[in-house]
Amino acid sequence: MAAANLVNLEDVGKAYATTVVLAGVSLGLAANERIGVVGRNGGGKSTLLRLVTGEEQPDTGRVTRTRDLRIARVTQRGELPDGASVRDVVVGDAATHEWAGDAAVRAVLGGLGLATLGLDADVTRLSGGERRRVALAAALVQEADLLVLDEPTNHLDVEGITWLAEHLRGRKGALLVVTHDRWFLDAVVERTWEIGDATVRQFDGGYAAYVLARAERARQADASEARRQNLLRKELAWLRRGAPARTSKPKFRIAAAEALITDVPEPRSGVELRALAQRRLGRTVVDLEDVTVTVGGSRTLLDDVTWHVGPGDRIGVVGVNGSGKTHLLRLLAGELAPDSGTVTIGQTVHVGHLTQELRELPETLRVLEAVSEVRTTAELGGVEQSAGQLAERFGFPNERQWTPVGDLSGGERRRLQLLRLLLVQPNLLLLDEPTNDLDTDTLAALEDLLDAWPGTLVVVSHDRYLLERVCDTVVALLGDGSLAALPGGVEEYLARRSAQADAAVATAADERRERRGDTRAARKELTRLERRVETLGRREATLHEQLAAHATDYARVAELDAELREVTAEREAAEQAWLELADELG
Repeated sequence: MAAANLVNLEDVGKAYATTVVLAGVSLGLAANERIGVVGRNGGGKSTLLRLVTGEEQPDTGRVTRTRDLRIARVTQRGELPDGASVRDVVVGDAATHEWAGDAAVRAVLGGLGLATLGLDADVTRLSGGERRRVALAAALVQEADLLVLDEPTNHLDVEGITWLAEHLRGRKGALLVVTHDRWFLDAVVERTWEIGDATVRQFDGGYAAYVLARAERARQADASEARRQNLLRKELAWLRRGAPARTSKPKFRIAAAEALITDVPEPRSGVELRALAQRRLGRTVVDLEDVTVTVGGSRTLLDDVTWHVGPGDRIGVVGVNGSGKTHLLRLLAGELAPDSGTVTIGQTVHVGHLTQELRELPETLRVLEAVSEVRTTAELGGVEQSAGQLAERFGFPNERQWTPVGDLSGGERRRLQLLRLLLVQPNLLLLDEPTNDLDTDTLAALEDLLDAWPGTLVVVSHDRYLLERVCDTVVALLGDGSLAALPGGVEEYLARRSAQADAAVATAADERRERRGDTRAARKELTRLERRVETLGRREATLHEQLAAHATDYARVAELDAELREVTAEREAAEQAWLELADELG
């Protein structure tokens, strides 16, 4: 028996001014379904989410929801109330012993790293990424029938994304998520909705199955978009032959997949590209010798690190937030001097560095002019292409190429920045989180270009799919000042981080046992404190009732208020002691 739909869209239409975003869309979202939403930037993904949640109303058609439907929602903006603390946003006014005793709440706080922020921290003082994590935690701790997430992996590192995927797989309730993280889609969702051309197409499975279905659709329709079709087939070939580190192979129809990719070559020839890179770069690209880098005068990011980056190397860099990944790229680019040691950059090296910031773009020029300003034609992927063809390849159709740069969205500006960087044709390409603000189609186009790019590539990214797709080796900053090679790729990094965490927990437990001595006595004390908190809570409630009953007796009110303050202070102290002891006992 099919599950009942929580939300139904019937012949829905939505437009903004003259732009039609959705037209005649009919969809259903059932209980416990996990659905991923993909499509071009600006295609209507966030609009669809707002229609589902009721934040916006359709222009035509109707959206219906089951009665008393509980929805938890996280937007891209991560809006939080001014002046609130992390505790206020995530657990509200719940007593400490209530939420701290809930393993699910503790798991969310730990998985998203909120304990390190401090639960009493003012959210207005947090960075954008930290605010997003707080908003995500607030949604995850709710008992919702439908969880709606808009780009939840933004600002999360590889560990955070892996934890979130595992959490969502084990979570009850329906899920509707917009994301460009293709590994995350494969790991979490069961169905995919693709938004484009004002309609929504539905596919079974995650990103891999979605790519197969698109390729099949293009083949069956004998599509005229040969370049687009070939790109999909190439992407499918990668999915079928992909890196050994991929632990969850897509479960689509093997025979159909093999038929589509029989004549598709490997994504790139490593031998040929390395030979080309050696001719362009020589033997030396960048050498780090005994390099040490510190920040703030005390924290060491790199400690006596020696590392050789050679011609044709394709290296992925992973590490926890704040471990020094961006500083490492700046060292390679010659933009940062080490505290000690030497950085040698080859004489023939021409660096292209994509930072996380949107660097200066010519605001008054149109997109095509901004591309032509760098180069009117370029050979990318072995084919000579005009500025217009290059712009189209990066998601700017003919009509969009005449848009002023100042009117572009954040995602479009990121694409233009990346295209202009590639047109300079550097032979050492440093990419710092290049997937930010890029949709899945643009990512596939970028990877296609990088496949045939003859140079040295160093990529910092939380996008596991991208790292496995374009990099041959992975190194990690583990937070101890070292730079570790990871033959097992991202999976080995996660295993090492897990081992580090387990060791830290074991050490902390040993220290707690030494401090506390008898665990049995500590557990008795925990029970005593819990009972004390409950007793004081009941006394507080009684005092509030008495205050209401004697509201006109000012002398009695003063006495009751003084007692209430004492009881409240004692309860808060008991709660804090309970929390600390519960944490020590694990």
